[in-house]
Amino acid sequence: MDGFAGYATAVDHALPAARKVMDPFHIVHLAADKLTGCRQRLQRETTGRRGRKDDPLYKHRRSLLTRTNYLTDRQKQHLELLWDTDDDYVALQVTWDFYQDVIAAYSHPRRTEGKKLMKRLINTLRKGLPSGLEELAQFGRTLWSRRDDILAYFDIGASNGPVEAINGRLEHLRGIALGFRNLDHYILRSLIHSGQLQDRINAL
Repeated sequence: MDGFAGYATAVDHALPAARKVMDPFHIVHLAADKLTGCRQRLQRETTGRRGRKDDPLYKHRRSLLTRTNYLTDRQKQHLELLWDTDDDYVALQVTWDFYQDVIAAYSHPRRTEGKKLMKRLINTLRKGLPSGLEELAQFGRTLWSRRDDILAYFDIGASNGPVEAINGRLEHLRGIALGFRNLDHYILRSLIHSGQLQDRINAL
């Protein structure tokens, strides 16, 4: 399940013997949201406005959300330059480090070791953080309140990731045909998209 407390309450009421598992997809997504929130806050604090295409924080927003071992050499250089050139971004770097730690825990080839990494991360955030890390503190409170459900993944291995991926594709497919009142046109547009024919049609 995701982090919505209502789901957990419903499961406890209807299936008291069931073991709840917080899905890695949602935990990583929550960490990414906190990282983005920190970036946006620092953007406003340092410039007094939202990000623009030439602003360093906005320009490298995609690199910040990329897993470390998927970063290109150029992206790594950009992030290193970002950390080294401005002390105002220290909070972002710390939040980014924890975001990467969450991914590392889930991607560890041995679940027992991954569980240890996640426990250490949860306990570290629980001990308290200095001011300026509000988003990370919120993330830590969520991890602590649902720690049993989060750690259960490493024992059970159940994940809703494949279903979430399919649902995401279906939502995107539904979105591309919005505004089409003719059912035949809706079906045709969906088939074109699903068959990845858009580029070939445009080339004609």
